[in-house]
Amino acid sequence: MSDSDRFDFLRRIYFFRGLSDAEIVLVEALCAEETRAPGDVLVIEGAIADRFYIVMDGRVEVWKNYYDPRPDLLAVHGPGHFFGEMALIDELPRSATVVAKEATRLLYLSREDFRRLILENASIALSVMTSISYLVRSTNETYVEDLRKRTEELERAYTHLKRAQAERLRSERLSTLGKFSSLILHDIRNPISIMKGQLQLMEMRLGEPEKLASHIKASMLELGRLERLASEFLDYSRGEVRLDMAVCTPSELFAKVEEALGERLGRAGIRIEKDIRFDEPVILDSERILRALHNVADNARKAMANSGGLLSLKSYREGERFVLETADTGEGMTPETLAHVFEPFYSASGFGGTGLGMLIVKNIVEAHGGKVRLGSKPGVGTRVLFYLPLRS
Repeated sequence: MSDSDRFDFLRRIYFFRGLSDAEIVLVEALCAEETRAPGDVLVIEGAIADRFYIVMDGRVEVWKNYYDPRPDLLAVHGPGHFFGEMALIDELPRSATVVAKEATRLLYLSREDFRRLILENASIALSVMTSISYLVRSTNETYVEDLRKRTEELERAYTHLKRAQAERLRSERLSTLGKFSSLILHDIRNPISIMKGQLQLMEMRLGEPEKLASHIKASMLELGRLERLASEFLDYSRGEVRLDMAVCTPSELFAKVEEALGERLGRAGIRIEKDIRFDEPVILDSERILRALHNVADNARKAMANSGGLLSLKSYREGERFVLETADTGEGMTPETLAHVFEPFYSASGFGGTGLGMLIVKNIVEAHGGKVRLGSKPGVGTRVLFYLPLRS
């Protein structure tokens, strides 16, 4: 490029628009020219600045964190654009990396020449200040506009996400409702059928008081079963357990478990053995703890239904806690089953059930500030321990 061509090129650049012809000639005399191939790195982020560049032909890309796995492209400069002036002015390291996007021809001023021009020529310094101010304002406006667009996009995405989340929750509720409906119908049908049969037998034996008493007792047990099912579903649907604290003793709890399940356990050839080492009065929601013990004991009954066995009920103290323990000699559980035992609607039993039993157990014990520990081994049996805090 001839000197006159350079002069005309520099005259058109915004950076020098306030300069006189003599000052343009002064700048042009200090400029050098170079050509760079596509992919050449012109400026490296963090390096010491030594040149101010003006693009004559071609294009360059400005990158942040260029050598990282996920760099950010900040800008693309074409003919008439300049870069590298800020680091020469503030004497800080380069803030970005510049790479030739295609074959590019550039003019450049060295650090020393650029600073001497500014120091010795007030009009050139003012032109540089004006151009940089314009650049900063334009960058700010671009940033604000980009931020506004991003905010709008985020708002649209958030609105879409809320709609999608609402639809997902609706689908999950419908799915849960379907599971509830199926489980409720399955689990309520059995006690209703038994109670219907007992009522029919009672009608046939109105003149036999002993038989009537037996049928009434059986019906009451099934009613109790229905009440426990209703309570489990209610606690699960609420997402919390509301406690009604009162004073009771471990022996009272075990006696009620035996009263509720003794006959069914006996028919399955299962013996109950109690070992009460701690029987002091404690404060807890006896109805809910009883329900938790009933769920665990009924699981033990199912695990020993084919060959009978022993159900042990123990109570003892450990420091500031007392422990209610059940242990059976049933078929036990595999590690895979143990990993899912507290999940809702999970049941590995072939005897049916809501799949909420052990989840309800966990929720009840934790609502008391306690913890549930469970150990099981196939062919050996299962131990369930309720660690409950002592309350004065």
